[in-house]
Amino acid sequence: MNIQEISQGKKVDAQLMIEFYDQLEEIDCAFMYGRWKGYEVITGHPMNGLLVQSNWYGKLLIDQETVYPLVLLNTKKTALFFIDPKWLPLNLDFKFLKKNAKSLAGGLKLLKTKDSKARLRMTEFRGKISATMIYDEKPIHDVFRKIDENTVLGWMDLKQQPQPYFFILQRDDNSSLGFE
Repeated sequence: MNIQEISQGKKVDAQLMIEFYDQLEEIDCAFMYGRWKGYEVITGHPMNGLLVQSNWYGKLLIDQETVYPLVLLNTKKTALFFIDPKWLPLNLDFKFLKKNAKSLAGGLKLLKTKDSKARLRMTEFRGKISATMIYDEKPIHDVFRKIDENTVLGWMDLKQQPQPYFFILQRDDNSSLGFE
């Protein structure tokens, strides 16, 4: 399996993704500093499609204490903004959220924040110690592994969700998009 196969938007077997993830190299926190463009990995996870429908752009990591876990594109796709994940109803049925994602996406502006909503730490996960984004007010850890110098694979470890949710981040420090 390679990055091209994963990023084509086609469904990938979840077990193959787990095996691929386990083979990847761990990374330190400093490697993650910067702006990252995100892409979902379609595995059949109940959350697949939610981030795309919400105009998810990616993540911004300034340092270990200044981390923006959810960066979205505005509706005109001309600027970026941060949202506070605290208010996202992840305890609801994902099918309901997907069915209503388009109408809910407009309301995401109400969750806008300027404050950092996560931090970055080294944690052990699946036998390796690697950079992990720990959300401030949600039981979520995004654990990163290196694909190459500009690409990482993230495993969103969400409490009470046994299935892993995978995403790809590509370094995007030279983007011309500004922040609202």
